[in-house]
Amino acid sequence: MLEVKGLSKSYRSLPAVDNVSFRVRPGEIVGYVGPNGSGKSTTVKIITGLLEPDSGTVFFEGESIRNRLKAYRAAFGYVPEEAHVYTHLSALEYLQLVGRLRSLPERLIDFKATKLLALLGLESWRYSPISLYSKGMKQRVLIAAALLHDPRLLIFDEPLSGLDVVSARMFKDLLQQLAAQGKAILYISHVLEVVELVCDRVMVIAKGKILADAPPGELRTSLQLANLESVFAQLVQQEDTHSVARELVQTMAAEHV
Repeated sequence: MLEVKGLSKSYRSLPAVDNVSFRVRPGEIVGYVGPNGSGKSTTVKIITGLLEPDSGTVFFEGESIRNRLKAYRAAFGYVPEEAHVYTHLSALEYLQLVGRLRSLPERLIDFKATKLLALLGLESWRYSPISLYSKGMKQRVLIAAALLHDPRLLIFDEPLSGLDVVSARMFKDLLQQLAAQGKAILYISHVLEVVELVCDRVMVIAKGKILADAPPGELRTSLQLANLESVFAQLVQQEDTHSVARELVQTMAAEHV
């Protein structure tokens, strides 16, 4: 469904994404993980049509997204890492706005918006301005907005940010239900325990390059490591975090140099 071929993007001659290629098929949940500055955000901006690559192409259902960008944007739902919403609107008003931008019928918008907000635990807040919402509540509004038009492709960038334990558990179950409905899902996260639990495949990116692309179990087996966190640390050559933590504490305690 979604195919990325040879994407490259540089800023001031520094490569942010370097010849990245992958596919996300219908019914598949694909994790995309990497350290800060690895190229994840640049990849997502290119996939969502917000940024043009220096080279390479993004295909959706076999056609370049640049050929039919408006139709492509109507086919995916996106939950960004930061909850940028119109805070003077209520959750219901925000979803109504999104639904109208998606050209959905008014009665369908009202039905879906009201139902989604109730299912996401926001029914009693639906008329309150979003400025009063917690970070987790704003995140649930974004999730509702991404689902409103029943998209075929879903892109979740750190979707658990701010969610409480119950909401996070519900979201994990939601991912499985969406995949069962044939949705293609790209899941970007730093929470490796969740990635390992819900994703069919995991791509590890560092310094703009894909270092691995395989099911979590296969990555663990091939590197003979116990969990995805250990795999990630080895692949990206992560520094010794215990030593860094110890030095941080020692620096805090310093009284003279």
